[in-house]
Amino acid sequence: MRVGMPRGLMFYKYYPFWQAYLDSLDVELVVSERTNKKILDLGLEAAENEFCLPLKVFYGHALSLKDKADALLIPRLVSVHKKEFTCPKMLGLPDLIHALEGRVPPVISPKIDVRKNTRGYYRELMGLGKRFDGKNRRIVSAILAGRRAQIEYEKKLIAGMTPPEALEGDTRETTKQELTIGLVGHSYNIYDSYITLDLIKRLRRAGAKVLVPENISPETIDAESRDLPKRLFWTYEKEIVGSAFHWMKSEAVSGVIYVLAFACGPDSFIQSVIEDKSRSLGNVPVMSLVIDEHSTEGGMITRLEAFIDMLKRRDHAACNASHG
Repeated sequence: MRVGMPRGLMFYKYYPFWQAYLDSLDVELVVSERTNKKILDLGLEAAENEFCLPLKVFYGHALSLKDKADALLIPRLVSVHKKEFTCPKMLGLPDLIHALEGRVPPVISPKIDVRKNTRGYYRELMGLGKRFDGKNRRIVSAILAGRRAQIEYEKKLIAGMTPPEALEGDTRETTKQELTIGLVGHSYNIYDSYITLDLIKRLRRAGAKVLVPENISPETIDAESRDLPKRLFWTYEKEIVGSAFHWMKSEAVSGVIYVLAFACGPDSFIQSVIEDKSRSLGNVPVMSLVIDEHSTEGGMITRLEAFIDMLKRRDHAACNASHG
């Protein structure tokens, strides 16, 4: 059996687990190719106009697997941490893709929900494994293999790699690093080089060292997000806020760039939170970069160049003042 996995949304978060889990059960995993114009056009044609760009992209990836897989693995991500939730689109994602019946392979959607405990999570993984292999011992071994692969992957990220570098062997361009920029946003936004117009590479070519949220430990993110007057119950938004707060408070970066998708409510809310924190601290500038299917290369380049030039002049002035 060939199981397809769209290279969108939570792909850069949990792919190592699913790859090792399915491989241990002798299931062939077929991943869609990187986002390109054809995939984006497929998604724009099939998805509702009001959907955010990453969801439209996911539609395109799912449709591109029509003749390449016998089924699609699209987990229903309700909660990945206790007392927290994922984005609403993750809860309904299997249903949205299932509605494309006839245009995509059948959808397999294990429910991942650890709001209260992990028992249900393991029951779902055992049930999923029985679709491919009826032996409980082998399924347990597959779960353990998936956990080990995920842990090793996350170690690479904490050590400083980006998910594309850790997963796909992307090479890091070496340039003179004149400043450090913290790049925050959902993984499905900042690591999709097509919809961000190669943002990370552009920053590095401009002489910036790029830090990403996955380089920060979960413990640090949890601690930093407690600065808010009320607990954030959106897991992935908490990661964005915790990362940005950590960099701004520690002054580990010269500036922060927040990539958000047009029409995403949680993204817009978090944008205000980060910008308010930047104003209150007054030490690290923040630029918000909104992306949608109409984003142009010229507009992005102009904004990036202006932001980077401002950061370099600011750092240079601070350096001269300290030596004066």
